Amino acid sequence: MASSNFKIIESSFSPQQAILREVVDSGDYFITLIKAGQTARIIDLEGNQAVDTLFYSSDDPSERYSASDTIREQRSLYLTTGSCLTSNANRPMLQIVADTCGRHDTLGGACSSESNTVRYHQDKRFMHSCRDSWMLAVSENPEYGLNKGNISHNINFFMNVPVTEKGGLTFEDGISAAGKYVELEALMDVVMLISNCPQMNNPCSGFNPTPIEILIWN
Repeated sequence: MASSNFKIIESSFSPQQAILREVVDSGDYFITLIKAGQTARIIDLEGNQAVDTLFYSSDDPSERYSASDTIREQRSLYLTTGSCLTSNANRPMLQIVADTCGRHDTLGGACSSESNTVRYHQDKRFMHSCRDSWMLAVSENPEYGLNKGNISHNINFFMNVPVTEKGGLTFEDGISAAGKYVELEALMDVVMLISNCPQMNNPCSGFNPTPIEILIWN
């Protein structure tokens, strides 16, 4: 199974023509509807930020991005240009059409109070986490029809999680840099839910969570 093929492709879209452009601070969430045919760009503004992202069918939120189906269909643990994000109904949801970082994590999961405790220390339990951000987004945006039962495995855009020779995972320094981006074209109407990770204990963010920017084009 391929694990490290980088496919660096730059976008032809102009930021001036975007219909939405928004900066998301570290620790904040972002949620929006992306219509089929629209393209969304996520920019790592300062470098090595982890962007924990979930996708749902807007018609039926029980259909969601599936890491296992995506990995199986593309035969790769990592996402890059050309990767198709597959739902748990085995339908294509989005395709990565441009990527200047080159590789994105599907396995590392999202930080939570439980994982903060296990990975770092008991006193980290109450630090803000991605799961907190998602729960806040769900409660403040009921129009999307999501609840905590919809929260599942996610993509970690820009995050560096190598697989060891023994099959384990390690969280390493990021491979992104300031201004790197990933761009996705929606193949169905999808809800995109982002937690811009607040994790200060993980080397993937250089122990310094930073803002990202979201752009969408028709």
